[in-house]
Amino acid sequence: MKPVFSRILYGGDYNPNQWPKEVWQEDMRIFKDARINSATINVFSWAKIQPAEDRYDFSELDDMVDMLSRENYEIVLATSTGALPAWMAAKYPEVERTDYEGRHHKFGHRHNACPNSPVFQKYSAALAGKLAERYGSNPHVKCWHISNEYGGECYCENCAGAFRVWLQKKYGTLEELNKAWNMEFWGHTIYDWEEIVLPNALGEGIGTEKTAFAGISIDYRRFNSDSMLANFMAERDAIREYDKETPITTNLMGTYKGLDYFKWAKEMDIVSWDNYPRYDTPWSHTAMCHDLMRGLKDAPFMLMEQTPSQQNWQPYNSLKRPGQMRAQSYQTLAHGADTIQFFQLRRSVGACEKFHGAVIEHVGTENTRVFREVKQLGEELEKLGGILPGSVNEAQVGVVFDWDNYWALEYTSGPSVDLTYVPHIHEYYRYFYDRNIAVNMVPVDADFSKYKLIVAPVLYMVKDGMAQALEAFVEKGGTLVLTYMSGIVGQSDNVHLGGYPGPLRRLAGVWVEEIDALAPEQFNQVVMDSGESCKCGLVCELMHLEGAESLGTYGDDFYKGMPAVTRNSFGKGHVYYVGTHMEEAGLDRILDKAAAEAEVESVVSGGEGLEIVCRKTKEGKQIYFVMNFGEQERALPACFAGQRDLLTGEKAADTLKKYEVCIIEAEES
Repeated sequence: MKPVFSRILYGGDYNPNQWPKEVWQEDMRIFKDARINSATINVFSWAKIQPAEDRYDFSELDDMVDMLSRENYEIVLATSTGALPAWMAAKYPEVERTDYEGRHHKFGHRHNACPNSPVFQKYSAALAGKLAERYGSNPHVKCWHISNEYGGECYCENCAGAFRVWLQKKYGTLEELNKAWNMEFWGHTIYDWEEIVLPNALGEGIGTEKTAFAGISIDYRRFNSDSMLANFMAERDAIREYDKETPITTNLMGTYKGLDYFKWAKEMDIVSWDNYPRYDTPWSHTAMCHDLMRGLKDAPFMLMEQTPSQQNWQPYNSLKRPGQMRAQSYQTLAHGADTIQFFQLRRSVGACEKFHGAVIEHVGTENTRVFREVKQLGEELEKLGGILPGSVNEAQVGVVFDWDNYWALEYTSGPSVDLTYVPHIHEYYRYFYDRNIAVNMVPVDADFSKYKLIVAPVLYMVKDGMAQALEAFVEKGGTLVLTYMSGIVGQSDNVHLGGYPGPLRRLAGVWVEEIDALAPEQFNQVVMDSGESCKCGLVCELMHLEGAESLGTYGDDFYKGMPAVTRNSFGKGHVYYVGTHMEEAGLDRILDKAAAEAEVESVVSGGEGLEIVCRKTKEGKQIYFVMNFGEQERALPACFAGQRDLLTGEKAADTLKKYEVCIIEAEES
């Protein structure tokens, strides 16, 4: 794969406009000492570069671009449209959002623009075009950064009107719409498009997380995602009028619920995202998010933001421990990133992010622990800069992730309030992470034939064509893992009649008659055919075998002895169906069987307790990242004994302590 960047971009958000110019040259000196080679600028400068409706002022931005160009920095140039200027809100109040509770907002905060405001659409696209016209020919501008962390929703009259148009295109007739939304329920039949009311707290909302009519609420999620995507595309197209080649991105947010990132990725040249794990986020969850971001385009991605140490907006903003930022950065590179960028390069003086970490802290010098770690990482990345860009990650396992499914599962009123989407995806991903088995996160319309094993946890919504695609995969010899709450509804959240798991019933070889919901304090047991048992809870599906074999049965309650876990032969392949939420040890035994049957292997043998990831170069070399995120010192796998560590240039150490990393290059076997 041709790399997007010729070297690893190392830098981050830089806001020299917040500082007097005498500070700028000192910044350049300090950044160079840290081997920083890129800067993301102009993220929140709309008010500065367009101080009035009819006036632009690029003088300060010119100075910033000129300085960074002279110093040979790679520039990630943002369009500034992530926050409105005050004059726009004052003159055109309709640009501000109306929230879920029906309150129309005033000027303030950050994500404050209605995506369907004609005023916002006009001026945001115009600004992007002006910037591209002025700076698009600058060879130091290596990437365009549109807006910032798109998200949120609006429920204003502009959105209501646009939603009705969107629905007319989707359904064509009110008859089809009423059918899709099951509006006979409660006598909610719609006879005129103008009768459609937005599904907020004043309409169909049940609290903030549930809805009376999932069909309309899911459609509004789709519509809102499409609306913001249209904003992105309008700015992108305005840039393309003047700059035909420079890659264009916007920074995503991992498993963020609000936007269908697989759909967005089709319109982006390269995916970028902001990684901000909590103090207690499992390393496997962060790895999963990296794999998801890589999976959006099945290509290397950009890390647009991480903190050098402390965050400011979480409940508990702990410091990163010595070595943690470095190890986290290498985990990011291992899973497919070609950039390491921070928010921010110099810590802000005031406002809500003044305690957010930075390369240059409030002390204003490089004499800090954080800076020394940033410098060490920068020196090491210089050594990898000619090796890593353009290399790719490969996997034999695909884990399905689907935003429609995400929305539908969490909108449904039953069977359990604890049925949330991302944690259940992570539980299955964690199994492969712990064994260093490479995983691609894939959409429902992926090419499944590329994989030996497909895992589709809580596939609650099965859309048209999905069942057929899975059947074709298994029939040709693939192994599929399905779970509880699968095959229940179609793309409008109406139930697939004829018995659960609906269109997956023939494939799974089971019929689910009932679904029991267990409260947090309640448990059942799964008794394996081997005699071993494990706890289960959350939901227990009462299944009947229709060709499948039982691998484990329930140990308690009136459904004692009924199948809990099954395996079905289908064509040349097999389908595992896990009918309950099993504790880790029990789930691992089932996935052991599936992985062995599919003949998927770890990246290398050995390496227990370490995270080991491989990227392959176009020259056929394999770059192994070996990282220890655990408390105990761990031995390096025997296959790496005596080999050179690319980070030190010396023979790799025999063991790795917590947060230690080594990188080993090997010829493809």
